[in-house]
Amino acid sequence: MSGSRPAPVLARRALRVLQTPDCPLYLFSLTASEIMRIADISRVSRDQAGDLIGYQRPEVRQHIQEIVDYLDSDQVIFPNPIIIALPSTVRFTCSRGPNVTDGSATGGMLEIPLSANGGPKPGWIVDGQQRTLALARARRQDLPVPVNAFVADSIDLQRDQFLRINNTKPLPRGLVTELLPTITSPLPPRLALRQTPSALCDLLNTDDASPFRGLIRRASTTAETRQRAAITDTSIINMLHESLTTPSGCLFPFRNMTSGETDFAGLWQVLLLYWTAVRDTFPDAWGKPASQSRLMHGAGIRAMGRLMDRIMATVDPHHDTADAQVRHDLALVAPHCRWTSGTWDGLGLRWNEVQNVPRHTNELSNHLIRLHRDVKAGQR
Repeated sequence: MSGSRPAPVLARRALRVLQTPDCPLYLFSLTASEIMRIADISRVSRDQAGDLIGYQRPEVRQHIQEIVDYLDSDQVIFPNPIIIALPSTVRFTCSRGPNVTDGSATGGMLEIPLSANGGPKPGWIVDGQQRTLALARARRQDLPVPVNAFVADSIDLQRDQFLRINNTKPLPRGLVTELLPTITSPLPPRLALRQTPSALCDLLNTDDASPFRGLIRRASTTAETRQRAAITDTSIINMLHESLTTPSGCLFPFRNMTSGETDFAGLWQVLLLYWTAVRDTFPDAWGKPASQSRLMHGAGIRAMGRLMDRIMATVDPHHDTADAQVRHDLALVAPHCRWTSGTWDGLGLRWNEVQNVPRHTNELSNHLIRLHRDVKAGQR
């Protein structure tokens, strides 16, 4: 009579860290395919009685595809560990020898029992759902991936760890935006679209020729210079992004949609020409905090950016008369602007009632563009 076959196991060299005596933490690596063999994803849902089961968020397709695209690229660095809850049936055997521990971690062999005949997997993904799904879809299934695992049979303990791990705030958007120009590897499309505006924002804030020099507040702005930095980088980047990505924007022609190349010299010339003229046309409103000047406000920057698209569409920046033409067009609307006092005729808003909300931004933009059109046509 033959004996029963032993249950299959997955064995890996691992480090055991005892943060508490009853809850060991294991650090090891698995290939992309092995992660899916030992761990399932538990998504948040409710059973028929209405009780909460699972704890993971629904998958985000775009985010997962961005990770897949990166994993399938030529140079991959994947340092972020997948965090897995393992059952108490795992077995850790210390290595032999005098130097297998340094007092904090102990080296050894971790054996994870595998389910047979399609049964439930032994582990649960506590953190790294999107990365795990991306790994499962990537071409390279032998990629070594760091794994942190703890022992927890109880779903309550797993959920507790999930909430603690995911309860931190994401990176501030301003910090992400400021970091974009420093990234040289291919970026996901949604981030790549913001890379050029962020690089231009940096240049506008640091170049000696820029009228915005030192006026843009970024994540890295020091406390000493923050008081002078009257404009948020979000206002500048949104203005640039809109002009670069909208076919009617004056910056749109400087991007080659087919090759992805951008004429930075051309972009820079247009921005310097227009915004230097804006600064000189409204000297009393330039460089002040938004509480004192709505020209430095998010709504003011966006509205003047849309006026830039209208004015610069008919200006050849290389022509000798370009500067005079831009200043003449701005002078047409200047007497009707209420950046620091008074009430906007046609809007019914006092200067400081203009808020950085879509409605006010659109109304102010439309008002400036109509002013420019009507005054130029001699109707006012």
